[in-house]
Amino acid sequence: MMMARDPLDAKGLIREAYRIEGISAPECRSIFLDWALSYADDPKDGIVALLARYADEPADHPMTQTLKAGLEASDPPKRRGGRRARVPY
Repeated sequence: MMMARDPLDAKGLIREAYRIEGISAPECRSIFLDWALSYADDPKDGIVALLARYADEPADHPMTQTLKAGLEASDPPKRRGGRRARVPY
């Protein structure tokens, strides 16, 4: 019997991260990136749903911390260097 794919965690990455004993924060970030790249819908909606699904997990679990960090707004990218920065008008 084949299991139905979970639309929220199709590869089971997040589920497995919570099962790995002693998983580290860098490992969770790598797993999260893989999940985010393969998630078809808005990742923020998915993160909220995952946090609700794993609400019973300890708040200090590295994957919980990684998911929460994924909801934080990031700064917009800034232009770095280039001709325009070096040459006056």
